[in-house]
Amino acid sequence: MRSTHRSLDRRRAGVLLHLTSLPGPHGIGDLGRPASRFMKWLETSGWDLWQVLPIGPIGKGDSPYSSASSFAIEPLLVSLEGLVDEGLLAPSALRAPTSLKTRIRADYSGARRFKAPRWDTAFEAFTELRRDRSRSYLGFLERSEHWLGPWCRWAAEHRGGDEDFHAFQQFILEGQWKQLRTEARRRRISLFGDLPIFVPMESADVESNPKLFQLERNGRPRLVSGTPPDSFSRNGQLWGHPQYRWPEHRRSEYRWWIERIRRQFQLFDLVRIDHFIGLLHAWMIPGNARSARGGQWRKVPGRELLEAIHAELPDCALVAEDLGRVTPAVRKLRDDFALPGMFLLQHAFDTDGGPALPHALPEHSVAYTGTHDNDTTVSWWKGLPPSTRQRITEYGGSPTRGPHELMTRLVMSSRANLGIIPMQDLLGLDGKSRMNIPGKPSGNWRWRLGKGMLDIRVARRMNRLAAVTGRLT
Repeated sequence: MRSTHRSLDRRRAGVLLHLTSLPGPHGIGDLGRPASRFMKWLETSGWDLWQVLPIGPIGKGDSPYSSASSFAIEPLLVSLEGLVDEGLLAPSALRAPTSLKTRIRADYSGARRFKAPRWDTAFEAFTELRRDRSRSYLGFLERSEHWLGPWCRWAAEHRGGDEDFHAFQQFILEGQWKQLRTEARRRRISLFGDLPIFVPMESADVESNPKLFQLERNGRPRLVSGTPPDSFSRNGQLWGHPQYRWPEHRRSEYRWWIERIRRQFQLFDLVRIDHFIGLLHAWMIPGNARSARGGQWRKVPGRELLEAIHAELPDCALVAEDLGRVTPAVRKLRDDFALPGMFLLQHAFDTDGGPALPHALPEHSVAYTGTHDNDTTVSWWKGLPPSTRQRITEYGGSPTRGPHELMTRLVMSSRANLGIIPMQDLLGLDGKSRMNIPGKPSGNWRWRLGKGMLDIRVARRMNRLAAVTGRLT
């Protein structure tokens, strides 16, 4: 039995807000001033955790959970103001069309059209200034070669440009991320990342390491990921990621996984392992199946994997996203490695009491109102039967300011050491602000903070709540 990581062993509070949801003039949130303004606001609240979704190069449907690399950073997140500060762009390059500046939702295609030529201009300036021969750039190339080379080859083939251009992009993004993390530490804010357990077929990971995945000789997946049929989905969910060839990972002493985790802790202070139950057993579906109904549960050597990770990275603060089919074996694997699990209060009142209620949560856990996959609390509340609403108000009191404030208070007053609230719930927004609808292939991941939403009055209320519930930094 391992001991709890020090960063997970005290009462803390945080906000779930993805980088793309930040405001800004260029169609999408980025690593520059929008992120800095948010951290200043968060510091005022006294909450010290900022949880984001995966930051890798996005894939189908602009999903952060379908990344083309486990190591690279999404180029859309670049701060163009940062490129101006570096002397790689002229200030005039920041002027965006009014249609882009006034977008109230993340505009991925518009941001790509606007940022792509500016990336090209910055690369030309970088080369002309001979910064491609600088010590910092050459050092980045050397220490990142194990993932940068495969990414640049894949990106050049599938996204255009040459390999040097994609290396330049990652160098800039790495530098901007370091600035973000330095400011976060100065403000005593911990960055909380998210690691998808699977990677898509259309990725540099699969292309550069085919032997680590269950592929046919023609390169197509033999077995793919998903979830079995349940009360929410008659046919289950067919995710389509290639399943891992675990004997190969064992033979390599889990080197790819170790480097993947190491990379996360170069970027974040805490990391959530998405779909943690997949480290004990995975629903494996034939690669040619049209639904998830024909899959089978098969065991996965997650204990060996976690042993290997902790042997080489003993100081990593991991959180287990253990929602779903949680068996006693899953709980034991989680607890043996001292990983806090997750509890969603939107699910806690489905029955009359139980271990998921706020007063009964284990201290070594993370409580949420909901996550990016859930409806906002305001919208969820509207759809509840009267009996469930009554049960919640009998437990937590009347929602005088709205159900979002009641549920936030229940998270914050719970026994869980970590309490995380989606930004939409802090602001009391309705279902139009929902981040993602699972199973819907398009139209997700587009919610953004609007003008004036980072209200200092909200931050002050958060500060008072953190103080009274023992979570103030």
